[in-house]
Amino acid sequence: MGHQRRRAMPASLAAAVAAGLWLAPGPAGAQTPEPKTAEQVYKNIVELKGTPADRLMPAMQFIAASLGVECTFCHVQGRMDLDDKPQKKAARAMIAMTMAINKDSFHGRLEVTCYSCHRGAERPVAAPPVLESDAPPPAEAKGAAPAGAPISVDLIVDRYVAALGGAGAIHAVTSRSMKGAILAGGNQMPIEVIAKAPNKRIAITHMGDGESYTAFDGTAGWMGSKGRPARDMTAAESGASGLDAEFYLALRLKDIFPQLHVGHPETIGGADCQTLIGAGPDHPPVRLYFDAKTGLLVRMVRFAETPVGRMPTQIDYADYRETGGVKIPFRWTLSRLNGRFTIQITEVESNIAVDDARFAKPAPEAK
Repeated sequence: MGHQRRRAMPASLAAAVAAGLWLAPGPAGAQTPEPKTAEQVYKNIVELKGTPADRLMPAMQFIAASLGVECTFCHVQGRMDLDDKPQKKAARAMIAMTMAINKDSFHGRLEVTCYSCHRGAERPVAAPPVLESDAPPPAEAKGAAPAGAPISVDLIVDRYVAALGGAGAIHAVTSRSMKGAILAGGNQMPIEVIAKAPNKRIAITHMGDGESYTAFDGTAGWMGSKGRPARDMTAAESGASGLDAEFYLALRLKDIFPQLHVGHPETIGGADCQTLIGAGPDHPPVRLYFDAKTGLLVRMVRFAETPVGRMPTQIDYADYRETGGVKIPFRWTLSRLNGRFTIQITEVESNIAVDDARFAKPAPEAK
């Protein structure tokens, strides 16, 4: 545990949230600078020495969500580096304990985390609950595999491509401009997303007092806003940005995730879904859920590594409509441990002319 630098959410972060780019793994090739370690950036790091600095805050969020507490449960407000609270010392001991369990019992794999025992409660539950009703316990909801051909990776991917309009129609679109609104906490802001094949994308959030930008230039991601210099994304942010920028995602799933296999069927919103679990070098698995009837992608759950557990980000896709000969979701909802929001698209233009310079990180303004 260490000193946390708490600030109000910057405009550039709002744009990143709007674009659905928050801390998730993406395809290889996203280039970011070598990160500093936590102890090089923060004060009084003990158990998490050697952790990349950009993974420390997600680790703190993971711990807080696992216990259902706020930062001040362990830290002194305004002086996060102090060791005055016994809860902070206990947290360090728990981090050491889970690391030892994973090392000794799971060959170093991160199988046991804070959430394994706490499940959103300050104190872990040591005994199972007693039976409080004569009614039988409800069965866990599971999707049913549809009858017909055996479910395979190729079958699911091929049905997804066909549901979107087919490979030919997908390739016929090379750029797309989308306008709509981001809705979060009862508020909404206009947003514009411009994408160009094969993997360039910029999201522009109009925030009343200016605009903020989140972009992937085909190689790396950057964030910025008017009046502030743009910055390079962290590795996690750039990876997520690169994945979201994949213009032909349906056609490239097997390239992006060299390790792709069929998971157990599940039910989402009353619909039976077939699932794929994708993995590749240097990033944790991504789960993809496809409606068994329509073949369309309805959910993606992806993870970001932290030293204490994987941070999930869930994106639900809905309101598919045909535009430019291809079906795309006009609504997507992003949910994570500390919040959620929805993007609703209202206007789409396909095959517009877009200069590559639109996605380039702007040079610092001369003083």
